[in-house]
Amino acid sequence: MSTPVSDSETPVRADGYPAPMFEPFHADEDGFDTDVVVVGLGPAGGVAATALATYGVRVHAATVFPWVANGPRAHITNQRAVEVLRDLGLEDTARQQATPWDQMGDTLFTTSLAGEEIVRLQTWGTGDLRYGDYLKGSPCTMLDLPQPQMEPILLNAAASRGAVLSLNTEYLDHAQDEHGVTVTFRDGRTGDVFTQRARYLLGFDGARSRIVEQLGLPLEGELARAGTAYIRFKANLTQYVEHRPSILYWIFNSHAGFGEIGMGLLRAIRPWEEWIAGWGFDMAAGEPDLSDEKVINQIRTLVGDPNLEPEILTKSLWYVNQQHATRYSEGRVFCGGDAVHRHPPSSGLGSNTSMQDAFNLAWKIAFAVKGYAGPGLLDSYSDERVPIGKQIVARANQSRKDYAGLREWFDHDDADPVTAGLSKLKAPTPEGVALRERLYEALELKNTEFNAHGVELNQRYTSAAVQPDPTLGEEEWSRHPELYLQATTRPGAKLPHAWLVGTDGRRTSTLDVTGKGQMTLLTGLAGAAWADAADKLELPFLKTVIIGRPGAADPYGQWQQIREIPEAGALLVRPDGYIAWRHNAEVWDIDEAATLLEDALCAVLDRPNRHDGTAGAGDRQQYSTRPVDITVPAHTPATGSGS
Repeated sequence: MSTPVSDSETPVRADGYPAPMFEPFHADEDGFDTDVVVVGLGPAGGVAATALATYGVRVHAATVFPWVANGPRAHITNQRAVEVLRDLGLEDTARQQATPWDQMGDTLFTTSLAGEEIVRLQTWGTGDLRYGDYLKGSPCTMLDLPQPQMEPILLNAAASRGAVLSLNTEYLDHAQDEHGVTVTFRDGRTGDVFTQRARYLLGFDGARSRIVEQLGLPLEGELARAGTAYIRFKANLTQYVEHRPSILYWIFNSHAGFGEIGMGLLRAIRPWEEWIAGWGFDMAAGEPDLSDEKVINQIRTLVGDPNLEPEILTKSLWYVNQQHATRYSEGRVFCGGDAVHRHPPSSGLGSNTSMQDAFNLAWKIAFAVKGYAGPGLLDSYSDERVPIGKQIVARANQSRKDYAGLREWFDHDDADPVTAGLSKLKAPTPEGVALRERLYEALELKNTEFNAHGVELNQRYTSAAVQPDPTLGEEEWSRHPELYLQATTRPGAKLPHAWLVGTDGRRTSTLDVTGKGQMTLLTGLAGAAWADAADKLELPFLKTVIIGRPGAADPYGQWQQIREIPEAGALLVRPDGYIAWRHNAEVWDIDEAATLLEDALCAVLDRPNRHDGTAGAGDRQQYSTRPVDITVPAHTPATGSGS
């Protein structure tokens, strides 16, 4: 508990100044004044800091910036990212700040907001053909939550749960040894340089990552292969969009198109009054003219209102990258987020993938800090996330290239390719028929960007932290793996969502009864031997959930339909919701279940196996955060004669 002190008890330093009223870092017996340092407080760093604090790990998270993102940047929040927020207890808070799912699509392709509409696509799973797939695949719906609204939610949660946050604090360097990492910072307000000793350093410091550069992590691909101008502005455009709500409006206009996409963009930030206008520019010609006159005229062109008076908020340029790291860590230093996968926002994969990097890593760091796991568990981070980073960089860049088919009807021999092309596109001629058929084919292809449920939820992990099921062969995909979720309990897949019913009679997801920083043994009513075996092991990080018992009833039979194992079989679910191991056969003997379960846990967590005669991880030193009394002054120390 906090203890108030009077002024007379306040110690005085040698230089005559009183000692600090609050010291956030207390070195432990091994000389570490924090367990983990996180550099960067974007979506990835925010998730890492929040998760680690939630798991009871001492964490110091720092950013060079004075506050959160100063522009909308990332905004699409897919179902998996919302599941991460749900596990951290933040889904409801995020939903209050977000544009709801039902307002995220239709996505329009039009000559301007006021002009002729060419085609329209139902996107982000909101359409008639995909709505049920998205509801079936997750307890969470997608959200549109711009980064300046996402980051405060994460920072508030991290700080309220015990993380120490430092703004205006620049990361400079680090030095690591076999026991820990010494991190050097500079206070941006005073210029003072200071160091901190931690067990691990996590670098979520963005696409220009100093930590990635210092580690020399190998990178493949190219940077700045195309350029885009983004203008954030305010204007009430309700009359043009309220009846056809979306967060993206693509504009076919001869004055707005350049490059791979070749269209202008209006992106809703706060429906329907705050927006981003975007268009490509020719990098070979240098930076584009972003004078007020130029950008206001461009916005008027995109909206189709020559009298619009937009309020310009910010102007910026960004560049299309196609680069990923082939390794995410070196020793006790781990990187993630934009630092290791750099790509355009197409497909809405950036912050979502970054948040999942952090969620994958945080529980592993926590288990290592607490002595629950050996070093091999941390090696699995790169093994699991590098293939995902490579995949999403390729997908995002391909999504840009796939816009080409939507522009094939342009008449490039005319001074106004769009207007002339429209005449041919609408013509009742064989040429018109062919152009329209090709346009709809191109529109169908864009589902791989805008309804890519499989890209978002079909991620599979292969590492030592996933033990394969020997009864299985290679996974076969029954439908397009980028478009459709294939829910499965195969090791390496995300635990399928199924609705259960809790003791209060309310629905609860299989994702709700697992996770929360613990390994979960999942079995059925016939799996009593597994439950007794878990009790016998007495592991503080392992909980047992028996589907069918109060709190996890299966009256809909949804779990029974999707579990893919006998009721007396078992799944081992990791804290990040991924399946680490499964036993696809009935087990009735407690000793057999205990041996199988301990073997699986030791393999997944790189723990010594007790029945092999070696000490268990429970015998190791425990490093988990323990509560530290904070001494709070009874009032602000007096200055002069005031009180």
